[in-house]
Amino acid sequence: MLTTISADGTDVRAYDEGQGPAIVMLGPGLDEGTRCKRIAAILAGRHRVVRLHRRQYRRDLKADPKLGGSPCTIAQEVEDALSVVRAIGEPVLLYGHSDGAVVALEVLAASPSSFAGAVIFEPAAVIGPPLESSYSHVITPARAALAAGRPAKAMTIFLQGCVGLPRRQAVPAGLASALVPKYRRLIPCQLDAQDALDRLGVRLDTYATIEVPVVLLGGDRSPANITQRLDAIERVMPHTERVVMRGRDHGADLKHPKQVAAVIEELAGKVLHRPR
Repeated sequence: MLTTISADGTDVRAYDEGQGPAIVMLGPGLDEGTRCKRIAAILAGRHRVVRLHRRQYRRDLKADPKLGGSPCTIAQEVEDALSVVRAIGEPVLLYGHSDGAVVALEVLAASPSSFAGAVIFEPAAVIGPPLESSYSHVITPARAALAAGRPAKAMTIFLQGCVGLPRRQAVPAGLASALVPKYRRLIPCQLDAQDALDRLGVRLDTYATIEVPVVLLGGDRSPANITQRLDAIERVMPHTERVVMRGRDHGADLKHPKQVAAVIEELAGKVLHRPR
């Protein structure tokens, strides 16, 4: 493990493996830093790969781990990631997925000189109003379901309202999340993450200032609202390449890690392996 201290004094934890030019990974929801391990194992032959256990999914930092309701801010997660990059001590390649991809975009904007480039996989960014929709239609009823001891219902509400899954997919996916202990424990954290995203709001103008090379990665079987978010970011960012994985969806990192790793490796070959 790599451990360091964030700007507010909170300890930051990350899995650290491999040697070579560094890649920092910010995983998606329901992740304690282990979701990217198969991708990391592929990349670790040529790279130092550092996978953060993101603060938003640290149950030891929650006031009520069973119900959530104590989200950290995106700005705090940005400072956590920057503390890791400073500990590495050289420009790195950044990878972020879903809500972790939003943190990655904010990190790029906050300290562009710290990064050689980034792969941004289907960011869960807010791209337009009404920001209140997640509270009235998602956050409030989902937290009520948690309080009633119904984590599967809470996750189903989130998957329908925020991810955009139809009910026929959201119901079994919500049930599956609740049945797996490591995911069930993190459902309150997932709602906290959505809360933090809504409070961050629309940041397209900020993302337009990012100058480092960025690959915007997505699957053609992902929900339409995820594709729309990628479209909106692609329109404003100046140095992007759009990569669409055919026959893949938002879970491609789990189902097809070699394909996602290949996209990361290709960009790394361009931006990390240049002669100094």
